[in-house]
Amino acid sequence: MKYYCIGDEDTVLGFSLVGLSGQAVHTAQEAASAWARAIEDRNNAVIIITESVADMIRDTVDRYLFSESFPLVVEIPDPGASSSRDLRTLVNEAIGVSL
Repeated sequence: MKYYCIGDEDTVLGFSLVGLSGQAVHTAQEAASAWARAIEDRNNAVIIITESVADMIRDTVDRYLFSESFPLVVEIPDPGASSSRDLRTLVNEAIGVSL
C-alpha cells in the first residue's frame, strides 16, 4: 500500500523527497488523467490532492468521495495558502493514525 500525490510541482516534489510518487498537473485535463491513473492503481491506499487541483475536477472528486471508501482521498491546502492546521494534522485526521 502506498501514497500518491496529485498537485502543483512544488507539492509533488516535496512529497517525492520523502518517497511518495505523484504527478504534477497544470490543467483540468491533466488533473483528470492523473486522477484516473491514481484510482486505477490498486496499490494506492491514500491519494493526496491539493485543493486547487481538486477544484479543477471537483465533480469527479466529490462523486468519488461520496461513493467509494478506498483509496482514501485527502485534500490538502495549496502551498502558501493560510490554514489553521498543518499538513501533518490534516493527514492524521484523514487516516486516523498519528504519523
